[in-house]
Amino acid sequence: PSLKICIDHHSCSTYHGGVIPTTRLKSHWMSVIIRTCRVISTLIVALSIPVFGLVMALIGSWLTMLVAVSLPCAGFMSIAGKKITKLELILCIVIMVVGLVSAIIGTY
Repeated sequence: PSLKICIDHHSCSTYHGGVIPTTRLKSHWMSVIIRTCRVISTLIVALSIPVFGLVMALIGSWLTMLVAVSLPCAGFMSIAGKKITKLELILCIVIMVVGLVSAIIGTY
């Protein structure tokens, strides 16, 4: 059984009893292929680089501290601009330095 759903004359979808609409079936399989290729490429890199775990720890530590600690402070300073007080500026700089030090320590 098929079911046709139309919002207006230009956008219609036909369901043929499946979970995924036929108009999105190709994009679904394309995303499955892309995800599979990403996993396979990660596996190839992991097998070819002997210290892959250390490289991933370095990247993970660095990016986590950057995104979670340093970038919010930098964004706040950028948005606040000249309205920021000296105390807020000092606190943001201290937090960013602590984030940088933590990222460096986290890589060892």
